[in-house]
Amino acid sequence: MVEFALQLELPGLQQTGLEVGGGAMVGGIIGFAAKKVAKIIAILVGIELALFKFLETRGILEVSWGALTQAANNTTSTAGDAAAGQPPSWVTSLLSALPVSAGFTGGFLVGFRKG
Repeated sequence: MVEFALQLELPGLQQTGLEVGGGAMVGGIIGFAAKKVAKIIAILVGIELALFKFLETRGILEVSWGALTQAANNTTSTAGDAAAGQPPSWVTSLLSALPVSAGFTGGFLVGFRKG
């Protein structure tokens, strides 16, 4: 009877291992790609702001830096408000996906760091 109980637990451990390992692999790939995309976006935004400043010094373009800063602040506050309004059942959803999420998070961090 003890052997039967151990046999029942092994597929659960194997399934958990597959979920964690698969999540880690997918997370690593996505983390690596996310860092590369973030670098490209940062470079493009920097070039755009430098171009705006150059065109402003030449008198070709007039940039309202205050309005640009205010729009960025409004965007971040709106995103923060949306993130704060989580439904109460998010804990249940998180716990049901914990093995995959743990593997994904670890893989994402490793991939992001290596990228």
